[in-house]
Amino acid sequence: MTTDQAGNPIDRAFDEIRRGREDHVPELALREVGELTTVFSGIARVTGVPGVGYEELLRFPGELYGIAFNIDEKEVGVVLLGEYVHLQAGNKVERTRRVMDVPVGEELIGRIVTPLGQPLDGKGPVVCRRRRPIERSAPSIMDRAPVNAPLQTGVKVIDALVPIGRGQRELILGDRQTGKTAIALDAILNQQGQGVLCIYCAIGQRASSVAKVVAKLNEKGALAHTIVVVTEGNDPAGLTYIAPYAATSIGEYFMEQGRDVLIVYDDLTQHARAYREISLLLRRPPGREAFPGDIFYVHSRLLERATHLRKDLGGGSLTALPIVETEAQNMAAYIPTNLISITDGQLYLSPDLFELGVLPAVDIGKSVSRVGDKAQLAVYRTATGRLKLEHAQFEELETFARFGTRLDEQTKLVLAHGQRIRAVLKQPESEPVSVPEQIVLLLALKHRLFDDVPLPSMKAAEAEVRKVAAQLPESVRNSFWDTAEPEEARQEEILRLCAAALENLKAPAQ
Repeated sequence: MTTDQAGNPIDRAFDEIRRGREDHVPELALREVGELTTVFSGIARVTGVPGVGYEELLRFPGELYGIAFNIDEKEVGVVLLGEYVHLQAGNKVERTRRVMDVPVGEELIGRIVTPLGQPLDGKGPVVCRRRRPIERSAPSIMDRAPVNAPLQTGVKVIDALVPIGRGQRELILGDRQTGKTAIALDAILNQQGQGVLCIYCAIGQRASSVAKVVAKLNEKGALAHTIVVVTEGNDPAGLTYIAPYAATSIGEYFMEQGRDVLIVYDDLTQHARAYREISLLLRRPPGREAFPGDIFYVHSRLLERATHLRKDLGGGSLTALPIVETEAQNMAAYIPTNLISITDGQLYLSPDLFELGVLPAVDIGKSVSRVGDKAQLAVYRTATGRLKLEHAQFEELETFARFGTRLDEQTKLVLAHGQRIRAVLKQPESEPVSVPEQIVLLLALKHRLFDDVPLPSMKAAEAEVRKVAAQLPESVRNSFWDTAEPEEARQEEILRLCAAALENLKAPAQ
């Protein structure tokens, strides 16, 4: 082999290298890297990132992220979104040039995730093709449609007297252990087969409480139409703070696809406390009850995202059920009054009723729905009649009756009827009642068919009336969903069947 022949491959290799060098255009990767100066209690202070924007994500060592909350002339206050025990002063911190976002899509249905989209259910990673920022502007006035469709909770006292519409924001408030979460869960359970997707957002809850909720959803088969977003009590305050915003972004994705979504925030008291903790650590000036001055805006910008969209925008809805805890029945505290003024009504759960065994312990006098009446099925307006007024009269007379005063016959009748109203509106947890069953019960109650039934027999009487509802023809049961009020003849037939069913339970004539 000649030297020329041997040299050809080498020459060709050098030519390739030379051409590659000549064609190469260096690309500059612009990075802005600062330095961690202080880290404590879920808060970090960073210098050397002069271009950082408000609420921009910053990347720390160990794939830990934080949100830029305070931007001062010389340093940035950052809220950390995870465990930070490995961080040290002097660590490098890099700008990401993006805001906090969350994965969205059908893949999340039936999953239990953190606000960052990380799975907690052991079913493998969550792979979503789309992501959305957690902070988004609420739909404009012109993008909204009136609330005109009911959201049936399956809870008799709510659907009859404090109705909720799709796209409404209804606050649930009350003292500890009065059944707030139970009502929200009943509403989720009742959406099976109604085409409503549910999101349960646990904000700073005990792990044992969240486990009970998930177990109940699983047991009742409701996890198939539910997404659970969880932050536990021992999670950093930053993660607790972003949880409801992340859950709302997930819900908005489905709303914009034209679907109806129900979201439960459990609870916003913990959210407010997490934001107070962050603000005090960042040395923001405290206001009433040490909450920062913008706490109202923090909650209003969250809840204003719940709405009913116009038909040309898909006609989807996002219904919000925020929960807030009161202390010693004080509805005039700072956070409860803020949320009452932001929402479209409230369900107040009374500890006094809870202690009496009246469950759900909804105080009808203090509960209101400002827009739900317009969305309520017409048949409810016929069936309830003067029920709310009669219940109010009963509660007033019940107070006087405790003094042992002699009562006239009319007062005794009012008290007896009120006791039957209370008995019929009682309901076990996790047992939603269908619309036909509710209507038949309410019609019987309105026409005082239960008044002759002894109180100990009321449970059996209710069961008999519900059997009447189950035996009605399918066409009659479906007609309860019509917008028109039911015909008089149909009502009379239902009442005749109820009276016959209750005949054997009536007290013998004196």
